[in-house]
Amino acid sequence: MNSRSLARALLASVALAASIVLAGCDTDQVSLATNAKANQPVPPKLVAAMGEKDMDLNSPILIRLFKSEAELEIWKQTRSGQFALLKTYPICRWSGDLGPKVREGDRQAPEGFYSINPSQMNPQSAYYLSFNTGFPNAFDRALGRTGSQLMVHGDCSSRGCYAMTDEQIAEIYSLGRESFFGGQKAFQFQAYPFRMTPVNMAKHRNNPNMAFWKMIKEGYDHFEVTRQEPKVDFCEKKYVFDAAKAPDAKRDPVFDASAKCPAYIVPEDIASAVREKQQRDEAEYNKLVARGTPVARMNTGIDGGMNKVFAAKIPEGSTGLSDGAEGNTLQMLAMSKAPGTIPGTVNPPKPNFEPTAAAPQGEPVVAVAAPATNTRVATAAPAEKSGGFFSNLSRKMGMGTADTTATTPPPQATASVAPAPAAPSTASKLKTAVSHLIHRDTAKDKPAVATKPAEPAKPAETKVVAATRPAPKLPANDAAAGGSQMAGAAPVVSSNSFDSRFGAVK
Repeated sequence: MNSRSLARALLASVALAASIVLAGCDTDQVSLATNAKANQPVPPKLVAAMGEKDMDLNSPILIRLFKSEAELEIWKQTRSGQFALLKTYPICRWSGDLGPKVREGDRQAPEGFYSINPSQMNPQSAYYLSFNTGFPNAFDRALGRTGSQLMVHGDCSSRGCYAMTDEQIAEIYSLGRESFFGGQKAFQFQAYPFRMTPVNMAKHRNNPNMAFWKMIKEGYDHFEVTRQEPKVDFCEKKYVFDAAKAPDAKRDPVFDASAKCPAYIVPEDIASAVREKQQRDEAEYNKLVARGTPVARMNTGIDGGMNKVFAAKIPEGSTGLSDGAEGNTLQMLAMSKAPGTIPGTVNPPKPNFEPTAAAPQGEPVVAVAAPATNTRVATAAPAEKSGGFFSNLSRKMGMGTADTTATTPPPQATASVAPAPAAPSTASKLKTAVSHLIHRDTAKDKPAVATKPAEPAKPAETKVVAATRPAPKLPANDAAAGGSQMAGAAPVVSSNSFDSRFGAVK
């Protein structure tokens, strides 16, 4: 047994003994020390990656999370003292909209800076494993924001949380556990709406949350330029990053989220590096706005998002508010291996089919211009229920639903789509159908009896009838039919001391 293994065994024994003393006869507390899920070892492949990046297994970690990209990053401290990216995990599911959590029950996943200590690690989670984000922090409470038990957990199901697969949360949990074994008292959890780049800031410049996002971007920039965990304080209901004692001060500044900010400084080396980055970002942002970078649409009913690697593997899966993929990229993702098990009960974000949202994209034009793809023909199927003239007539004559493109408003589009060899047969059936309909109408309208029988002998009349009748329109809400609101589940968890789990010897 080497010295590291011996030290670990001794630490485990002491922690287990302490937990037994503290728990008394509480066997549930003692069982946490041997919880199989919570004590899974860090995968060998990940340990090898640490060695390649000059990291120790027990060195501190930091987590960054991005809703729009649906990604969670694990950063780990190298032997140089700076943090480096160890691994990026695609997020299986998150709920709500881009923006911070405001109140209990709003389905929002929190955004901001939070601290995760051992007591927030939950090995008995209803969703495999989890850790509590710590929402609300002092800033949230100063603004009167409410909510509790906002987690990062497994099971790919979210109602205000960030959900991973069970395999992913097992890895993330093990990395946090090892950092606590190494002496880290708490790791920082940074949650953002998107990567705080000039492009994304320009795309969301009209969002009402922009003032808040600019504030937390300050902390994002501090980490980007230093690769150190930024020190976070709160005062005057705002975030303060890397605050230090003023040169003439006798003691460190004391911060209160609701009170006036004390005198403090930001070390000049950090302040100057952040200032230079922000100037570059601002210049790029202004160029993008001047070029007319499109503004991202606001959420019109979509609940959260899902990383494209998961959406590609779910029938009718959607990335929702997360970045999507199309065409060959989506097909390749569907064939690739998923980073974990996707539960059969997973409920992906529902795409928005409201006409007002679809109009700016010009979807009706695309449907007419490229009917050969059949993408719009499939969605036109509900039109049969509308009782349109030609759709009902085709069913009565045994023509099925294959001719749904005939309901497209421009008649010439239907003519261009119809195959040449089938035209005589279709025209013959349509002609006969119109004749039957006219004959039926003459039985009710006697003055027309003398003239109507001669019409079947005139092929031109069929064209006149078809041209003079307005083409039936598809119901605006047909594509949205059957949509339902995603039903997630909040994890039922309790705050357990992590100390008792130090007793697990791998």
